[in-house]
Formats: sequence, structure tokens, C-alpha cells
Amino acid sequence: MTQRKWWDASHRDRRPLLMTRNAIAAGVRDHFAHRDFVEVDTAAMQISPGNETHIHAMALSVRRPDGAIARRYLHTSPEFAMKKLLAAGETRIFSFGHVFRDREQGPLHACEFTMLEWYRIGETYQEIIDDCLAIVQLAARAAGASLLRYRQNAADPFAKPQALSVADAFLRYAAIDLLATCAVDGSTDRDALAAAARTAGLTVRDGDSWSDIFSRILVSLIEPKLGREGVCILHGYPRAEAALSAVNRQDPRVADRFEIYACGVELANGFRELTDPAEQRRRFEEQMDEKERVYGERYPIDEDFLEALALMPPASGVALGFDRLVMLATAAPTIHEVIWTPIAV
Repeated sequence: MTQRKWWDASHRDRRPLLMTRNAIAAGVRDHFAHRDFVEVDTAAMQISPGNETHIHAMALSVRRPDGAIARRYLHTSPEFAMKKLLAAGETRIFSFGHVFRDREQGPLHACEFTMLEWYRIGETYQEIIDDCLAIVQLAARAAGASLLRYRQNAADPFAKPQALSVADAFLRYAAIDLLATCAVDGSTDRDALAAAARTAGLTVRDGDSWSDIFSRILVSLIEPKLGREGVCILHGYPRAEAALSAVNRQDPRVADRFEIYACGVELANGFRELTDPAEQRRRFEEQMDEKERVYGERYPIDEDFLEALALMPPASGVALGFDRLVMLATAAPTIHEVIWTPIAV
């Protein structure tokens, strides 16, 4: 049987979802306009697509006027460009556009998707969290939905959100003392976490790093349980899992990073932003060393970004997966149902 294409009769079925997507997008822009945010339009082509181990970029070969070939990348996030704008003097900005990630395809993933990203200069990441919660509720209202839904899961976006630290989540759902494997200097005890993961019933391979094991525990045992009744704010990630986030002032084992979950689905990832270029370089190099070990490749470091970081005032920011938000608000089975022209890979 030939698979249906999005432009055949299936478009008629999807159109109500797509019109709801438009209504949510209009509401988002209105939300930011009323809070004195400026919408920015960043270039998709960058010198570096980002320097996180497990985020994969799409490379381009660009021919210069003299015929020489330059390597460039489609951005995986507008973060570097937006932080340069913060260094240039912008104070409240948001970007609403497409980003590109290789190795991503499935019910919750697309290789090209829409990211809503915003920053506040001189404000705490609690304001950013409040923004996220308001936008989730805005989406539900625009869709006429009292609940967010994904498969058999439902969450009330208007209920009081649950705030849960990563350490508490590991204890509650996996019976693992995560912070016992984290030191105040940011180093981690891989063997201790491996032993705890095996006790929890997970497979650990010889080549798995502490980060690999952390991710397996999070994805397998914890994420499916988050945001099952209302929105969940997961916060206080270990420093090793927060390459662009500032270290927490009370507990140096963790960073000021949070994620927003609903129906077991991650919607947003935010930080109190790191503004130390030397520390940022060290983290990038560490991440790229690990990427080269695991995947056999590394991405260049954007030297202009590090230069701009030294000028950037304290800020907080977040990236939200807009397609996922629309999917939950409309109870669509996959994000591809709420993308106007989905790409098959």
C-alpha cells in the first residue's frame, strides 16, 4: 500500500490542527509584544551549530566568490546569534523560526522543526519559567483544550505546576542518589552511577560515560512519569549536563538549568546563562572531545560568540519546541500532524 502524502486528502484532515497552530503562534507573538520583547530573525547558517555532545548538525559546503569552499552549518538553535544580540544591547528578545538537527526523526522529533527561544537581561530564570507556564496555558486556550494530551497521557495546564529537582526525581523514580556521583568541581563518578543504574534494572555498556548513563536513566525511568497530571518543572541539573548554564550559587554540584514537561514530553529547556567565556570554552572543548570519541566528529567553536559572551550582561533564557506544544494542545498523535509541510527522511 502506498503511503499517503501530506498534500493529498490527509491535508484536509490536518487543516484544523494547522489553523490552531496559527492561532497559537499569533497568541505567542501577542504575548511577547505586550511584555516589550523584540522579535529577532537570526541567520540559519552559522560557523558553529553548537557544541553539545549529542546534538547533531547538518553541514553545508559554501562556495566563496573565489571558488574556495567553506564549511558552514544550519543552526541547531538560534542561541549563539541571540546572545550576540544581547551583547549588542538588546534586553528582551525572542526568535520564532526553524532549526535543524540531524539524526532526529520520530513521533516527537523532526529534522527540521520550529523553535521558540527567548531571553531576558537582568532577570532570574523564574521569570522565564513563568513565561513558559503562561505560553503553555495560552496554547491550551487557543486550542479550546482543558487538558494537554499525548497518547494515553493527559495534563492540566491550568493546575499548579509541580517543581521537582533532578536529584529528587532520581530518588523518587529510580531510587538513585544522583548527587552522590557528582563532585563540587563538576566531576562525576561514572562507576558509581553505573552500579546504581544496573541495580535499577538498566543495561550499562563498557563504553558508556557518566552522561550516557544519566540520559538512559532519565529517559527510561523518569521522563515518562513527568507532567502526568499538570506541568512539571524539572530543575537543578548536574553541572555535567548543563554546558551553557551558570553554576548554582548554593550547590556547586548543580547548574541553574530547568526543563518543562507535560504528558511525559519535554517541551522547553532553559538556563541562567553562563557569561564566562573562559569557562564556556573549557566546556565546549570537553563536549567536543566527547563527541569525537563517541561519533568521530567535532564542530568548530565560534570565536565571535565567546568574544560576545564577555560583553553579555547576566541573562536567563529558554528554548521551547513549538511543534510539540501544538501537538499536546491539539492532542495530535505526532508532531508531523501539526507541521504545515513535514519532511520525510
